[in-house]
Amino acid sequence: MNTHDASQPSVVTSEWTPVDDRRLHLGEGARFLETGLPGIDAGVGDQHQFVVVDIIDGGLYSTTGRPGSGLTKRAALSEPLGAVAPLHQEGDPAEASASWVAALGEGLVLLGQRGGAGLQIVQRLGEPAADRAEVPLRMNDAVADPHGRFWAGAMTYDGDPAHGFLLRLDPDGSIHIILEDLAIPNGPAFTADGATMYLAETTTGWIRRFPVDPATGDLGPGEKFVHVSEGGPDGMTVDAAGCLWSAIWGGSCLHRYSPEGELLERIEVPVRQPTSIAITSVAPYRAIVTSATQHLDAPTRHDGRVITAEVSVAGRPAVSYNRRPQ
Repeated sequence: MNTHDASQPSVVTSEWTPVDDRRLHLGEGARFLETGLPGIDAGVGDQHQFVVVDIIDGGLYSTTGRPGSGLTKRAALSEPLGAVAPLHQEGDPAEASASWVAALGEGLVLLGQRGGAGLQIVQRLGEPAADRAEVPLRMNDAVADPHGRFWAGAMTYDGDPAHGFLLRLDPDGSIHIILEDLAIPNGPAFTADGATMYLAETTTGWIRRFPVDPATGDLGPGEKFVHVSEGGPDGMTVDAAGCLWSAIWGGSCLHRYSPEGELLERIEVPVRQPTSIAITSVAPYRAIVTSATQHLDAPTRHDGRVITAEVSVAGRPAVSYNRRPQ
């Protein structure tokens, strides 16, 4: 549904339908995997091209993204899981079993397969969110950029604006706090060339834009890109046309913006708290949206579910964290 300009056709070309009947507490971190993951349930041979997390419950799930296709649990961790990115390791890795980098608990870890128990922590890389404030912090949304770095936000459990931050994990394993004094940072999302980063501050309604030095990952001065007033900007993605999509927490909608910041479309979704978006990069194009039941006393029909629809635009696949230990 296009409520911004009814004269233009919507990029969403079908109804939104649940992938699975289960409700996630705080679904987030939707990512499209170009190569996909093999189905692991008996009789399931289809590639699972999407992953999502349930943050507070520490769950990582995969799905084909088709209506009613279901969610397969890949990991059940005992700490909050903000998001994951595929891992590419060069040289002689210390943990050959590792396949993902994750924003988990108070820091960053590598996840890998050990036996038949699903993904497990195989290495802890650091806990930069530990002991920073009286109210504990946890890692939140995270993503790898096109140059192989991994970026993750952190927030206090009560969303205190004085203690949230954004970090960068470089290929050599070093962790750098890049932005501080944030409340609930979400995204980030990067343009295809990695030269621009978008970062949402859910509590203030602002999405800011930063230039990124491709050689070092350093950020230039940020600028205000758009302000959202009908809810809080949450997870984001940049599609193949360079347009930014933002899930609008509390707004029952998605926003799609041009690179110049024009609201191209307000897309209604049947969940009150959409949290993240992923779009396939190969036709037929499909989008999935995660959502949350957190803070809802009486969830409506699809709150907390992962929903899916056909779209007319291509997305971009998740890129890997490129680990090169020194």
